[in-house]
Amino acid sequence: MTDPVIAQSGPYEVTLSSGKNYAWCSCGLSSKQPFCDGTHKETKDLKPMVFVADKVETVYLCGCKQTSNGPYCDGTHSML
Repeated sequence: MTDPVIAQSGPYEVTLSSGKNYAWCSCGLSSKQPFCDGTHKETKDLKPMVFVADKVETVYLCGCKQTSNGPYCDGTHSML
């Protein structure tokens, strides 16, 4: 599998906690969207994007998995 599965046709609204590590699912197969649950191991090619939140804030994480600004939504879903 080299192309991600569209998990949702729009972004996920998520409140991040300052200093916390997150792993955004880039394959679209996780049952804990928008975060990784380890299912990517079946894909071999697609790995989660790990990041640390700088501050407490509400963000929009990509659900279509087609963003060019991962893990954040860039509006690509509106063109699918």
